Amino acid sequence: MRLTVVGCSGSYPGPYSPASCYLVEAEHDGRTWRILLDLGNGSLGVLHRYADPLTIDAVMLTHLHADHCMDLCGYHVMRKYHPLGAQPRIPVWGPSGTAERMARAYDLPLVPGMSDEFDFRTWGESMRFGPFEVEAIAVKHPVEAFALRVSADGAVLAYSGDTGVCEGLDRVASGADLFLGEASFQEGADNPPDLHLTGRECGEVAARAGVRRLVLTHVPPWHDPQVALNEAKQTYGGPSQLALAGDVYEITAD
Repeated sequence: MRLTVVGCSGSYPGPYSPASCYLVEAEHDGRTWRILLDLGNGSLGVLHRYADPLTIDAVMLTHLHADHCMDLCGYHVMRKYHPLGAQPRIPVWGPSGTAERMARAYDLPLVPGMSDEFDFRTWGESMRFGPFEVEAIAVKHPVEAFALRVSADGAVLAYSGDTGVCEGLDRVASGADLFLGEASFQEGADNPPDLHLTGRECGEVAARAGVRRLVLTHVPPWHDPQVALNEAKQTYGGPSQLALAGDVYEITAD
């Protein structure tokens, strides 16, 4: 698999990155398959740098906060009104109520909403799509939210989405070749429970789960990302780094 960081800013777009969006690619049946993990505000425009948005095969949303889903509105416009003509529907996986949430976000009637452009599907435990096997496991956040475990050709990418420490996150991260973990909070602050992770907590998850590489993401613009990385290195001894918009990772099983 190839992972491209389209956007990694936490909670809202920052000066150097859009909000959460990750392009995942793998070869299958003689072509490149492309999926997006989240499509947060500001990410659709930047996606053009890395892939033609019309070549995306599916969108997979971890939850319905704006910094993870709101650019689906612009993507709806692109697929509906593109000069090449209306584009075929593509699957959009998400929590329950995704179709209704996105229709309201763009002030559309709930029927048809965006369903002429997107085939909305609700997460189950696991599914296969092209070369990808995807497990969606519920995690701790104020809204219905999932962490995603994406596998292809034996390689495993684990993506936390937004979550507090929980058993579901450990399941997603277990043995992953790359763990993309959010580090929105800093140690020592009065952090509310079941909302986000600190860098130290990301490192603890990575160590517990035996992941091969940790990449910290979703650091909000008001925090110094280096603090999150330093925290993670105190609890995880493997390779660790900060996600940056434009970074590309080749994820292999060996």
